[in-house]
Amino acid sequence: MKIYSILLVFFIIACTEKIDKKNVSLLNGYWEIEKVNLPNEESKEYKINESVDYFKISDNLKGFRKKLVPQYDGKFLTNEVQENISIFFNGDIAFITYKTDFATWNEEIVKLTNEELILKSEQGIAYVYKRKHEYNE
Repeated sequence: MKIYSILLVFFIIACTEKIDKKNVSLLNGYWEIEKVNLPNEESKEYKINESVDYFKISDNLKGFRKKLVPQYDGKFLTNEVQENISIFFNGDIAFITYKTDFATWNEEIVKLTNEELILKSEQGIAYVYKRKHEYNE
């Protein structure tokens, strides 16, 4: 039985897509939180969101994140506050460092594809995002 457990863990790890410098640009664009998974295994689903996160990362792995409120006319409301971000790697694990005038914190990029983003906070909270395509940059 132990051998099957070990094989299952190995299979899960092997099938996990690695985040690397080549695909970090997938982060660019509009993302909407779909659900939040808490460390105690509770989950909160978001059917409707009042805001979306807009990420912009350059080739030097630096950029920003803004919270935007979509309007019916396709424009956004924003308070012009943005979090400066940078991407760094610790071995095979990618992290986003956020920096504002008031705080600095990190989130692990657990998954990043063209359609899904999962970020995990230092407190173990996983934020599951889906890409929003209907907005234009």
